Amino acid sequence: MDNTVLEFNSVTFSYSGPDNDTKILDSLDFRVQEREFVSIIGASGSGKSTLFRLISGLEQPSIGEILINGNYLTNRLGHVGYMPQQDLLMPWRTIVENAALPLQINSYRKDEARKQVTALLDEFGLSGYENRYPGDLSGGMKQRVSFLRTILTGAPVLLLDEPFSALDAITRLSMQEWLMEQWEKRKKTILFITHDVNEALYLSDRIFVFNQTPVHALEEIKIPMKRPRNLKDLNRPEMIALKDRLLDQLRLKVKP
Repeated sequence: MDNTVLEFNSVTFSYSGPDNDTKILDSLDFRVQEREFVSIIGASGSGKSTLFRLISGLEQPSIGEILINGNYLTNRLGHVGYMPQQDLLMPWRTIVENAALPLQINSYRKDEARKQVTALLDEFGLSGYENRYPGDLSGGMKQRVSFLRTILTGAPVLLLDEPFSALDAITRLSMQEWLMEQWEKRKKTILFITHDVNEALYLSDRIFVFNQTPVHALEEIKIPMKRPRNLKDLNRPEMIALKDRLLDQLRLKVKP
C-alpha cells in the first residue's frame, strides 16, 4: 500500500533575474510518506526555503508536478501548515486569539474557535496563559503557540522552518523533546529545516541533504535509531560517525 503524502515529480524551478535565470531545482524527484519526520539540511542559499515555498504553493514549478495525497494542486496552502523561523504572533491578540487564527480563517465562529484552542492549551504547556499576550511569554512558549496554530490548520503536512534556531541551548533541547512527543501523538507528516545536525539526527526518520546547485537529487540518509529514542542515543558510535560525516559534507559547501 502506497502511503505517499507528498511527491515531487521532475520538478524544475528557476528564479528570474534582470540578466538571467538562476536554476534552483533541476528535475527533482522525491517522496515523503504519511506520518514521516524528514529533516532538511544544507548550506545557506542551497534551496531549502525555496523547497518549502514550492510545497506550500507560494511558488510554482517551472516544470513538473507537486502532489499532495496523490492530487495535483496549484493552491496548496490549505493542504500544508507552515511554521516559520520567527513565531509571527500578533502582539495585539491574546494567546487564544493567535492560536485560533486558522480556525477563524476557515469560518469557525469565534466561540467555537476559542473552545477548540482552550481544549489543547494544557497539553501544549500553555494552560493559564490563554489571556496573556505574546510579549508576556518566553521564546519557547511563543514557539508552542506557533506550533499549536500550525496544528489547528488541520493540514496533513507540516513545514517547520528552523523553528528553534533563536532559542537558547537548554530551551532548544527541551523543545526538541516536546516536539517529538507531539509528533508521536499526532502522527502528522513533518518536514523540518535545520542547520543543527544533532537536531536532525534526533528528530528524524530520514534526512535530505542539499549538496549540489542546482539540486537534481537529494541525498537521503535513514536514521539508524528506533523509536522511542532519547538525546543520549546520539552518543552511540554509529550516530557519532554519521554526525561527523554530515558535518564534513556541510563544511565543504560553506564558502569562506
